[in-house]
Amino acid sequence: MTRNGFVRFSWICFVAFCFMVETSIFFPLWARAEEKEPVFMEEIVVSATKTREKRRDIPNAIILKDDFDIQASSAKSLGELLANEPGIDWRTYGNYGGASEEIRIRGMAGKGTQVLINGMTINSPSLGTANVGRIPLNNIERIEVVKGSGSVLYGSGAVGGVVNIVTKRPERDKIDAKVTAGYGSQETYQVSVEHGMFAFGDFGYYLTANRRGTDGFRDNSDLTHQDVSLNLVLEKGDDLDISLYGDYITRDYGVPGLKPPPGTGDYYRNGVKFYSSEAASLLNKGSDDDGHVVLNVKSRLTDWVAVCLKSDYTHMVNYYYQRYNSNGTGAKTWVTNEVIGNWGDVEIKPFEGATLLMGAEYRDYEWVRENVDLNADGSEAAARTARGHSLNTTGTFAEVQYRPCKYFKALAGFRNEKHSAFGTENLPQYGIVLNPLDTTTLKLSHGRHFFAPTPNDLFWPQTMWMKGNEDLKPETGWHTDATLEQSLFDNKLFLTTSYFKWDMSNRIQWRSDPVTWVYSPVNLKSYKADGFELGTKIGPVDDFSLCLGYTYLDAEEEAEEYGRESATAQKTWTTRRAIYSPEHQFKGSLIYENSSDLSASVTARYMSDRLWYRDESQGGGKSKTVVYTLDPYWTVDLKVGQRLFHHWVLSGQVNNLFDKHYDTYMGTFYDEASPYPAAGYPGAGRSVFFGVMYEY
Repeated sequence: MTRNGFVRFSWICFVAFCFMVETSIFFPLWARAEEKEPVFMEEIVVSATKTREKRRDIPNAIILKDDFDIQASSAKSLGELLANEPGIDWRTYGNYGGASEEIRIRGMAGKGTQVLINGMTINSPSLGTANVGRIPLNNIERIEVVKGSGSVLYGSGAVGGVVNIVTKRPERDKIDAKVTAGYGSQETYQVSVEHGMFAFGDFGYYLTANRRGTDGFRDNSDLTHQDVSLNLVLEKGDDLDISLYGDYITRDYGVPGLKPPPGTGDYYRNGVKFYSSEAASLLNKGSDDDGHVVLNVKSRLTDWVAVCLKSDYTHMVNYYYQRYNSNGTGAKTWVTNEVIGNWGDVEIKPFEGATLLMGAEYRDYEWVRENVDLNADGSEAAARTARGHSLNTTGTFAEVQYRPCKYFKALAGFRNEKHSAFGTENLPQYGIVLNPLDTTTLKLSHGRHFFAPTPNDLFWPQTMWMKGNEDLKPETGWHTDATLEQSLFDNKLFLTTSYFKWDMSNRIQWRSDPVTWVYSPVNLKSYKADGFELGTKIGPVDDFSLCLGYTYLDAEEEAEEYGRESATAQKTWTTRRAIYSPEHQFKGSLIYENSSDLSASVTARYMSDRLWYRDESQGGGKSKTVVYTLDPYWTVDLKVGQRLFHHWVLSGQVNNLFDKHYDTYMGTFYDEASPYPAAGYPGAGRSVFFGVMYEY
């Protein structure tokens, strides 16, 4: 962030704080929200069908989280909050301060999860993935995870599922105001303010601002993060609801890369330290400047017709400074993504039990990659070069739902997607819901999914180690699942289990060429998986609640088998367990909250082993694929909180309580010599954080 930008950010925080102090003097204090009651079957979901539907009426498997769940959790990010929920895999390259955080659903890559804020996608167009580590938790009112193919309603990228984040809105006759501060291990700190109210009549706002930072748990893993968001609403009931949401996020961070193999010492070149025993890079740095704006207009024109219009704008700039250990050269790279989207739909209810949704969406993408090469001493070797491309997509869709009786519901949808680079894709989807009892729901869903290669995949110019591939084909496939949901004992026990099966053709994966060793994306022949998920929620009973989740995944890919002597030799293919896909995941959370406002939670997560494949030279122009295994591991997190004098909340938490050591990814350590050894991206060890919140 520039100096002027930081000054503006500081003034926003100061004004917000002063306003909260003023309102605390002139407005009455508000009591705590009523204790949360379980209403699982009746929970309302919007993301699954783009219409308000009860959970029992949706043919997909669902995960729902609200503000209560966020406050009870020891998670520091959205990724940690959802990690190891049934069907969810949270991934980072070593979870250092600025590490990108991805959510993967049912074994698919992170680009197969469409992440939305108030219905607007925040996936990076150039990468295809969404970095959920940037999203502040105190801005979230509700999270909806809809698993299964979402391409009918959301187009390219929603192949594994959709995560929709609904941000906080003001509530009538209530003032929300909070100031939070905290400090912990590795010089970690966070300061947050939020305020929301209806200022006058039907007009209200909700403002949040955050600043957080850390020195990190190893060399060059520091982070400075700042964000501000504002949600303006004009609320006139069903007749008219207008919201204008905007946010700005800026981050500066070190990029430590791998942890070098044991025995690695400090390495200097021309008096500059390039790597240490803790980090493969001490010089690489990154920064992000992201801004989003989304306008939503909703109106129910009659009892049977409703319309929704949306426009959004996204501007993302990622900067990366990189130096190579082998010779000291490097590059400065800027990647800019600018997206303009417009979307609208009409919901028609022609008769009792029937709903027809029709809509269209247009998105325009501008991608620019700028680069400056660096000499061995870090000076710029040439002038900045730039390369840009434009893409656009147009989608039209229709979805029909019909419930002829209380025991049965059917759904069918279809989307026609036109992509400027790849032509047209037709995407059907079908669903059935059976309700033999008021507390029992059986769901069946079957749909086609589609993912288009990103601009980075296609157009990345050739460098020493990387290049794009304009001959890539889109990924396509089908996703099928069956889900059973059951409530028992007056909603004190909720059970859900799902079986899923999906396949994908032409999966895109970056890998090194066996002859040139240049890293480039290629299409694999096939990629498929099946598995099942189990989840349960028990309580609250005697102040305790218990949540358990388990996922079994059997994923395999058909990839090129290396060993050929030249790039022109005939390819051979092998079927193998999919890269980085765990067969078993488990999550258990025990939450306690008593009438004295004491709360505590403990969360345990298990990840089974994962495989990584590296193509290694065998001499004489030959190579072969070598398999590496990432070991399984457990982590345990603990959080305790106490409300005092109605307004104050003190909290303390310990993450990775038993200081377990584990790796999240594998890679190649490039030093000044060769051959280059394999090494891991280490997860964070034990950390402690204490916080205080004043709420009025």
